[in-house]
Amino acid sequence: MNKKLGIYGSIINGISIFSFALSMIFDFHFGSYLSSMFIALGFILMISSFCYYCKDEYKSAGYTSLIFAAIYVTFILSIYFAQLTSIRLDNLNEQAIQILDYQKFGLFFNYNLLGYGIMALSTFFIGLTIEITNKLDRWLRRLLLIHGVFFISGLIIPMIGLFNSDMQGANWIGTVVLEFWCAYFIPISIFSFLHFKNK
Repeated sequence: MNKKLGIYGSIINGISIFSFALSMIFDFHFGSYLSSMFIALGFILMISSFCYYCKDEYKSAGYTSLIFAAIYVTFILSIYFAQLTSIRLDNLNEQAIQILDYQKFGLFFNYNLLGYGIMALSTFFIGLTIEITNKLDRWLRRLLLIHGVFFISGLIIPMIGLFNSDMQGANWIGTVVLEFWCAYFIPISIFSFLHFKNK
């Protein structure tokens, strides 16, 4: 079961990231929000399976990663569920929209960046647990560890207000950054799938 959950999580994660990338290109907000929720669900399955397979001397790093993954999933599911329900369906006033609508670069946008920053911490700590038995594992470990650097941007960007509703081209810049992230994380999903398949 642990192996299957890791495989299924990797597949869900990879397909969801690909769907997210396509949704961003075609400016399909509903698709990108829904895909993001499934990225989170697939991610928690992956991290739980990595944690299960890690050696005893790496369990602390594995549990730390799992806790960060749970925090990330809580942020992401809350944010995107709100985008798909209350923000999309309710008649909110302008002040509420400014705070809650992801597209306005307000509070929920900042929480989203923090959530993905915490996801990066999760990948860093789980990367520490990967036992290298072949080249694939070596690349997977490197990608997970390097992805941890994204924590810094997820923490700092909201604090300095780099993105705001008055900024010219903010949507375009954001899309390019997210497409880069997708191109980076899809190989992690593929390598994770192969890693669990070889267990």
